[in-house]
Amino acid sequence: MREPRNPLTIQPPTRKPRRESTDVKAQIEQLVAAALADLPAMADAPDADALAATARIEIERTRDRQHGDYACNIAMQLAKPLRNKPRSIAAAIVERIPASELIESVEIAGPGFINFRLSAAAFHGELVEIIERARAYGTSDVGGNKKVIVEYVSANPTGPLHVGHGRHAAYGATVANLLSATGHDVHQEYYVNDAGRQMDILTLSVWMRMLARVGIEVPFPSNGYHGQYVIDIAADACSRFGATVTPDKLPPEGSLPPDGIDLPDDAMSDEREQNKRRADQYLDAYIRHMRTAVGENTFQAILDFALEAILGDIQQDMFEFGVVPDKWFSERSLMDSGAVQRALDRVAKNGKSYEKDGAIWFRATDFGDEKDRVIVRENGATTYFASDIAYHLQKRERGFETLLDILGADHHGYIARVRGGLEAMGEPPESLEVELVQFVALYRGDDKVPMSTRSGQFVTMRELRNEVGNDAARFFFVMRSNDQDMDFDLKLAQSQSNDNPVYYIQYAHARVLSVMRELESRGLNWIPAKAVEHLGRLTEEHEQALIQRLTRYPEIVELAARQHAPQHVVHYLRELAQEFHTYYNAHRFIVDDEALRDARLLLINATRQVIRNGLALLGVSAPETM
Repeated sequence: MREPRNPLTIQPPTRKPRRESTDVKAQIEQLVAAALADLPAMADAPDADALAATARIEIERTRDRQHGDYACNIAMQLAKPLRNKPRSIAAAIVERIPASELIESVEIAGPGFINFRLSAAAFHGELVEIIERARAYGTSDVGGNKKVIVEYVSANPTGPLHVGHGRHAAYGATVANLLSATGHDVHQEYYVNDAGRQMDILTLSVWMRMLARVGIEVPFPSNGYHGQYVIDIAADACSRFGATVTPDKLPPEGSLPPDGIDLPDDAMSDEREQNKRRADQYLDAYIRHMRTAVGENTFQAILDFALEAILGDIQQDMFEFGVVPDKWFSERSLMDSGAVQRALDRVAKNGKSYEKDGAIWFRATDFGDEKDRVIVRENGATTYFASDIAYHLQKRERGFETLLDILGADHHGYIARVRGGLEAMGEPPESLEVELVQFVALYRGDDKVPMSTRSGQFVTMRELRNEVGNDAARFFFVMRSNDQDMDFDLKLAQSQSNDNPVYYIQYAHARVLSVMRELESRGLNWIPAKAVEHLGRLTEEHEQALIQRLTRYPEIVELAARQHAPQHVVHYLRELAQEFHTYYNAHRFIVDDEALRDARLLLINATRQVIRNGLALLGVSAPETM
C-alpha cells in the first residue's frame, strides 16, 4: 500500500518543549492541594492517605462572576469522611491557602463552596503567556504521552468519498489534533478494506462496464457499483485487459440465478429482504463465473487496477482536505503477516470459539453481543469480524494503550463484539474507545440529495469542498456533536456574512492584522515587552470581558480533548470572536495615549493568537486579509 506525501496544510502547531498545564485553573488546584496537605483534620482522619488520594480537587468556573471567577467543592466531598460540616472544613482550608498574587480574595459560599476571585495580575499574566507561548499556548502535558491510535474514515475503496466521509475525516483529524495538543502520543490510521466480497463486487462491476464499452451488452447487476467512476476505470482497464472482454467469456444463458428487481417504495420489508437475497445470489454466482472465465490471476489484476485507481483518488481527496493519516493500513497485510491466524489461535486457546455446521464461531454472547459470530466460514474463508479483531490485536501489539475508533452510526452493534474479541484474546476491553458519527443531510434548496455508493447518486467530498471551500467544510463538520445528525447548509457555508460562523471568526483574526497594518502605515511602533508595563490601563468593561474569555482557552482545549468533542472549541471561538467584534466596534485601538495604545494592541494580538491556535486545531486557516 503506497503512502501519501506530506501535505502543505494546517497541522498541529510546532510547540516549545511541553510542560505541565500552567493555566490559572491548574495553579488554583495547586493552592488548594497545599492547603489540604496542611489540614490537621486530614492527618488525623482514619485512612488519611487513602482519603487524600481519592479526594478530587475540582476547580470550576462560576456561572455568575458576582460569586468570583472559580469555585471548588472539596469541602463538601470531605464532609462525610471527616465527620464535620462542609463550611467548617472550607473555613479551615481557606485559612491555609498559601498567599498568591493570582488571588484577590477567597470566600465561602452556600453549603461550603470555596470561591476564588482572581487578581488583575492573574489575568495580565495570562495575556503575557499568550504572547510568549504564541502557537504553543493552550497545549499541555495532561495526556502524559499516552499512546493513542485514532482510526477514522476507513471507507471501503469501492468509490469516491462522499460528504458523510467528509464529516468522519474532519472529526477524526480534529480529535487527533486535540489529543496531540494535550500531550498524547497520537498515531492516525486509515484501515483499507482491500480484501473480501466488496472488492469482488467492484471487480465484477468494472469488468461488466468493460464489456459494455466494446459493445457487449449485458444486464448490469442491480447490486453492483453504478457510478460514473466505474465507467471511467473500465475505460482505462480496457487497454490492459481487453482480451477478457469477448462474447465467449459471458455465462451461458440461464446459468445464473435471477437478479434482484426494483421494488416500489411501499414494498414490504420481507419483500425487500427476499429481493436482497436474490441480488446477492446473482452477484456471487456472476463473480464465480468471472473468476473462472478470466482466470484467478487476471481477476486479481483487474481488482488491483480498480483498487489503485480508487484508493489513489481517496488519498488525494484526503490530502487536499488537509487530512493525512500517518498510515494507510492494508487488510490484506493482516492475512499476509499471519495476524488473523494469530488472533484466531488466541481466541481458541482461551476457549472462546467453537465449531458448528463446518464453521468456526466466536462466543460473542459471552461478552454481551446479541448472537455468536462466524469467524471462519464453511469454505475456510475468514470473515470481516476475524480481520477486525486481528487488526485491533495488532494495534495493541504495536504498543498503543488506547484504540480510538471513529465509526459510522450504523456500527453501534460493533462495539461490544470487538471489545469481546479483545477480552477473548487476553487484551483489556476498555482499551477500545469508540465514537460514532451520525449522518449528514446535504441540502440544495429544499431538495435533500440521496447518497448511495451503489447507485452512484451521491455528492462527493471533493464536490462539496470545491463548492464551499475546505475551511467551511472542516468547520461545519465539527460544529455539532458527532452523535447528532447534521444538516449541512450550503448557502450559509458560502456566505460572507456574520451569520456564517467560520467567516465571522476568520474576520476577527483579519481585523486585528488590519489594525497592525494601519499602525505601520502611520509610522508607529508596538513593542510587546513594553506594553506589558501598561496592562493596568485595560479597565473598560469590554476589555475585561475579552480578557476573561481568553483565559478560558486552555480549559476548553483540555475539555474538548477529554470528551472527544471539537464543538467545544467551535463554540468558544464564536464567543471569543463576538467579544472581539463588540470591543472593536466600541473602542479605538490606535489612540494618542501611547501606554493605552500599547496595552490595547497587546490585548487584540493575544486575541488573534488564540483564534489562530483554535482554528489550527480545527484544520481551518486564519487569513490575514478578507
